Amino acid sequence: MFKYFRDSFRRKIARRYTKEYPSLINHYQLEKDGQIDFAEWDNPLATRLGLKQETVDFFRKFIKEGDLVIDIGANIGDTTVPMGLAAGKSGLALGFDPNPYVFKILKENATLNQDKLSIHALPFAISVEEEEFFFISSEASFVNGGISPIKESRHGKFVYPEKIKGIPLMRFLEANYGDWLPKLSFIKVDTEGYDKEILKSISDLIAQYKPVIVAESFEHNSPADKMELFETIAKHGYDIFYFEEFDTTAKVVSIPTKEDITKWHININIYAVPR
Repeated sequence: MFKYFRDSFRRKIARRYTKEYPSLINHYQLEKDGQIDFAEWDNPLATRLGLKQETVDFFRKFIKEGDLVIDIGANIGDTTVPMGLAAGKSGLALGFDPNPYVFKILKENATLNQDKLSIHALPFAISVEEEEFFFISSEASFVNGGISPIKESRHGKFVYPEKIKGIPLMRFLEANYGDWLPKLSFIKVDTEGYDKEILKSISDLIAQYKPVIVAESFEHNSPADKMELFETIAKHGYDIFYFEEFDTTAKVVSIPTKEDITKWHININIYAVPR
């Protein structure tokens, strides 16, 4: 009972007052990949995400050793690390997240397990042009949130004091990772309902390199927005699927038409593979 009240009080404080929460390093013993160290965020509002072999193996269905993989909206690295393990030490995982609080944990995860993977943590939002944004959250501890060109936003009332930078991804990659681009095989996007806009902004990258794409169809988006998300991907010659979770045993359902994606009224994961 005491633990319940203590945890409830910590969550209440985290919603109302901004403070730094440290990381906790956990050690996961995976059946194939051995011990993997993973930094988790000791924020009472943050879910402990953990690591599973089935998650790494899910990404290995699409990623081979030596590939370049990109995680947009990487959070603390709960998908970046498995993606990096799939790409191996000879590959490269780029994790982008503009949230200054979770980025510190993502950056820490990029320093771990360097004998098994290579991760570059990058504190940028992805935008059409290079510009600056406010990062805004509904919670004082910034567990969730999003970017906005103005301080008044649907994301909430808590505004990070310094602006964050948005970059056009294709231009950034050509300038900084040009030698890696031919190895691009996989892009994951999870940006609190803005996945469609992100994918539209990297249309040239998708058209040229045809990576496997993972995105989220956001429950609060309109049917028209969900169908536009489908079309934004499908127009490049992709087959699109619903999948239950990042796990090799998860349920997978084909989404053959744009109308079919509107049948779900919850947040759903989708992946898309080029034909």
